[in-house]
Amino acid sequence: MRIITGEYRGRKLQTPRNYDVRPTTDKVKEAIFNLLIPYLREDIVVLDLFSGTGNLGLEALSRCAKKCYCSCP
Repeated sequence: MRIITGEYRGRKLQTPRNYDVRPTTDKVKEAIFNLLIPYLREDIVVLDLFSGTGNLGLEALSRCAKKCYCSCP
């Protein structure tokens, strides 16, 4: 699992091993952010609901989001 683009491009993320987590694949992440590109700007705040690994929230921060709130059940 890694950050695809932006400031933190190429950084690898570790998945927790103590519980069952299925991180979002790079292909799905790319498709999601291709749809969101018009809305991403420096003052946006992102909510990564049911974040698990925080993968999508970290990707948004890498692509210039101001803040990200992650929620894990």
